[in-house]
Amino acid sequence: MASIAYHALDSKKGEDIQVIDISEISVLADYFIIANGTSNSQVQALVDNVEEELAKEGFILNKEKVMVLEPGFCLIMVISFVHVFDKENRLFY
Repeated sequence: MASIAYHALDSKKGEDIQVIDISEISVLADYFIIANGTSNSQVQALVDNVEEELAKEGFILNKEKVMVLEPGFCLIMVISFVHVFDKENRLFY
């Protein structure tokens, strides 16, 4: 699942994609995947592509698992947590 998300972000030109293994320290997720886009519309395109690619592999997300926390910052909650920021919000968080 983390690999699918990574490749989905990469294929839409997500920037500075980081995959962090947190399985040893968290029961909530195995990985954090962090990426950023260059604009709010690219952030949304990245999130949409992750959802679409996961769905193609049989992982269906309900909309409660995809949250826009503020413009420029989306969170996809699956076995891996995927955080997609715009550049400004990534630097802040």
